[in-house]
Amino acid sequence: MNAQEIIARRIARELRPGMLVNLGIGIPTLVANFVPANVHIFFQSENGLIGTGPIPEAGMAHPTLTDAGGNPVTALPGASTFDSAVSFGLIRGGHVDLTVLGGLEVDGHGLLANWMIPGKMVPGMGGAMDLVTGAKRVVVAMQHSAKGKSKIVKQCSLPLTSRRVVDLVVTELAVFQFPGGRATLAETAPGISVADVVTATDAELVIPQQVPEMTL
Repeated sequence: MNAQEIIARRIARELRPGMLVNLGIGIPTLVANFVPANVHIFFQSENGLIGTGPIPEAGMAHPTLTDAGGNPVTALPGASTFDSAVSFGLIRGGHVDLTVLGGLEVDGHGLLANWMIPGKMVPGMGGAMDLVTGAKRVVVAMQHSAKGKSKIVKQCSLPLTSRRVVDLVVTELAVFQFPGGRATLAETAPGISVADVVTATDAELVIPQQVPEMTL
């Protein structure tokens, strides 16, 4: 299992039947591949679709049916399409049960930076700010390090997406929660020790007496 699959499989365990779920671009899109067979989820794309289905077969893509990143998708039976105003009304109105977003950095207090790197071209901020602020639960899916540096940091050096603390961060090494605004190690990945996680993490961590292993 590669790092991205470990992350996506673990996050899929957070899904509950009937949830309205928004998946961001990148690793979050993989979560849809691991939804348990008996769990029916309504996936929302902020460009105006509830009922997003799998990637279409070759030659079957429709030019007007895409996800928020412009990638071809299908619509499941009973799907609903609407304009961006309605879509963001759902998000800002608190109707999205859970959003899964990628991350550039998360700090030791649970604040997320994921929308821009200063000096690099930004095609658009997308819906991340609205989703972090408006969704009932916010889960961050990201690899633990980039270019040898921890992405779970003492303090974000990149512009924050929101002042709201995220609920859960899942990396290929561990799961983190932020009770009281303090990064807390909740689970370790199979074959990963608590010491491994502490060594790989820049932020100061709260370590409970018992840290269970992720179930994938």
